[in-house]
Amino acid sequence: MGVDSGTRYELLSRPGCHLCDEMAAVLDEVLPSFGLGYRVRNVDSDDESRRRFGDAIPVLLRNGVPVAKIRVDPRSLRRIVRRRR
Repeated sequence: MGVDSGTRYELLSRPGCHLCDEMAAVLDEVLPSFGLGYRVRNVDSDDESRRRFGDAIPVLLRNGVPVAKIRVDPRSLRRIVRRRR
């Protein structure tokens, strides 16, 4: 199954969050091998994101849907990317 180039990944993060930095490093390692990237958004940038995810960051969203929280390792991220996009 190929990777859909229209798939959007977004990392909900917060400045100074070491777990966010760790997840970003895994994203930087894995996503480019699939021709994908991601954008980072501060979870505190809007009330809805802060309410939904503020206590459980980082959160990786695929097309707006959470697919990973707190930690993700390279192997798990590869499985996530290969799953239905």
